[in-house]
Amino acid sequence: MRILLVEDDAKIAAFIAQGLKQNGFAVDHCPDGRDGLHMALTESYSAAVVDLMLPGLDGLRLIEEMRASRVNTPVIILSAKHTVDDRVRGLQAGGDDYLPKPFSFAELLARLQALIRRSTSTAETTQLCVGPIAMNLLTREVTRDQAPLTLQPREFSLLEFFMRNPGKVLSKTMIMEHVWNYNFDPQTNVVDVLVCRLRNKIDKGFEPKMLSTLRGVGYVLKPPRPDQA
Repeated sequence: MRILLVEDDAKIAAFIAQGLKQNGFAVDHCPDGRDGLHMALTESYSAAVVDLMLPGLDGLRLIEEMRASRVNTPVIILSAKHTVDDRVRGLQAGGDDYLPKPFSFAELLARLQALIRRSTSTAETTQLCVGPIAMNLLTREVTRDQAPLTLQPREFSLLEFFMRNPGKVLSKTMIMEHVWNYNFDPQTNVVDVLVCRLRNKIDKGFEPKMLSTLRGVGYVLKPPRPDQA
């Protein structure tokens, strides 16, 4: 899942970005409101975290422009302003939630996860299952044939991406954009390395093998056929 972070305070931005990445999110950071609006209008995000006091374009105007352009990305507003009127203005501008500074990262993460669940489906499940692989999105527990699997944050994010798209071929570019930021070297082999690590954890010692490589095309998580189950 990708998050847009529009925050001009470098320390706060680094704190949020590091925490989100450790929890399996890819993060695009913009310190300027106009650049943040451009990213919000041209790229797809699971959610956005927007500060109100921004150079170039303030956060309220940014959100208003997003909604006027029919961009429905869920937005959490961050602000040092604490009054009820400030919160009301933020929500009326099109924000979905409001978190005053200073804040707990754990609370920000929980609010983001709740917004994403509500936006992706009115009855979004907290459990993904593809054949014998099960993933709990809240506890971040993963099992295959009920045996626990220990995944690093990027491995978890990649497996979630596969499990949300079972049977679909995912290209290296799609994986890069989902798991990492957009600024990457297209010649790098980090995708191959991550897929290899994930395959070793979900397929090694199990049958049938589920994670396949289509050379020159991408990768696919194939649910077992009925006769393989």
